[in-house]
Parts: sequence; structure tokens; C-alpha cells
Amino acid sequence: MKVDHIFIFTDNHGKVADRLVEFGWVEGSSRIHAGQGTTNRKFYFENFFLEVLWVHNPEELLSPLTKPTGLWKRANHQDNNTSPFGLCLVNTEDTDALFVNAYTYQPIYFPSGLGLDVIQQDNNRDLPWTFRLPFKGQQKNVTEPIIHPNGIRVLTNTLFEYQSQTDNSFVDHFTNEQSIHFENSTRNWLTLTFDDGITGRTTHFTELQLTIIY
Repeated sequence: MKVDHIFIFTDNHGKVADRLVEFGWVEGSSRIHAGQGTTNRKFYFENFFLEVLWVHNPEELLSPLTKPTGLWKRANHQDNNTSPFGLCLVNTEDTDALFVNAYTYQPIYFPSGLGLDVIQQDNNRDLPWTFRLPFKGQQKNVTEPIIHPNGIRVLTNTLFEYQSQTDNSFVDHFTNEQSIHFENSTRNWLTLTFDDGITGRTTHFTELQLTIIY
């Protein structure tokens, strides 16, 4: 399985993304998710993008359309000790078994009939809200900046730390994966390794619960 993108819910209107710019990343486009109540700042790489997400319209987030997704729980992660992360996997045949009982979310910013397959993790809120797009394969980026001053290019490993869980079935799907890992820990944390950690450097972003190895 491959990571398409990852989001991190924040509560300071995305200002924490300034730290990523200072770190040496060029910021890409942003968008408002119409009807969902969220907006973002994004950073693109050759095979992945990272999305800093926050709530701009609480009423939309708690609307009959969006509330069943459980995104509001992730937005309030600091109050309910829930993972702030969302993991979007590339829609390929090897993800079919994982999403066999998924919830279908039809956002209004996608055409009718093109919904997201979502694993809400209601019983495992320390694990990322996991989903895949309705489009098969990895979508090619032809307009976003992917050249960064610090030289980071390709995501090569993803590690989610989680504090507890009641059901192993989700994590078991990733047992044999080479680049996506889950580790029981004392915290909810994300570690992204780029370019196989070729420089030997590590940077921590506490506000994002994020470590970058490059």
C-alpha cells in the first residue's frame, strides 16, 4: 500500500505551518472544503503531500452531511485524546480488503457518485482516520511545487505511534508493509522519513506531533 497524503488537524488556523516553511519547504496550494467546514495548507513532494488542516466553519463540520464522518472528533483531538491524523491511501486493489466495510462519505466538493471510502476508527481513535479517494491509482501532480530548499524529495517511510486500541484488525493489514508502520507507544505521533534519511538529520515539530527524518 502507498500513502497518497496525510492530514494533521491543528487549532491555530494553520499558523503552525509557518514552521514548515521556515524548515525549508515551499508551500503549495490551499483550499476550502466546501460543506465540510475545513480548510488547509499543503506541502507537496514527488510521491506524497502533507496537509495542515483546521476548522473554519464549525456549523458545516457538525452538519448532517459531515458529522457522521467523525471528523469533528479529530478536530477536537486535544480535548478527547484522539489522533489528529488522517491517512489517505492510494486507491489500488491491495487496499480493497482494508476498505471492504468502509463508510462512504460523499462530500459536496466531489461530483455525485465519487465518494470517499472511510474507516472512521470509532473504536480505535488513537489510530488515524483512514480513507481513500474514488480515483484509481496515484494522481499525478503537474502544478504544485515539489522542489524544496532543504532538498527533501521523496517520502520513504511512515510511522504512526498510537497509545491504545481495542481491535488489532486494522493494524494487522499493515503487518507486511515495507513503508507504512504502526507502533504502540505512550503518545499519538507521526514520523515521516524522506529519502531514506540520507542526511542523517531529524527535526521535531511538537505542535504538529510530527518528526521529520531526512
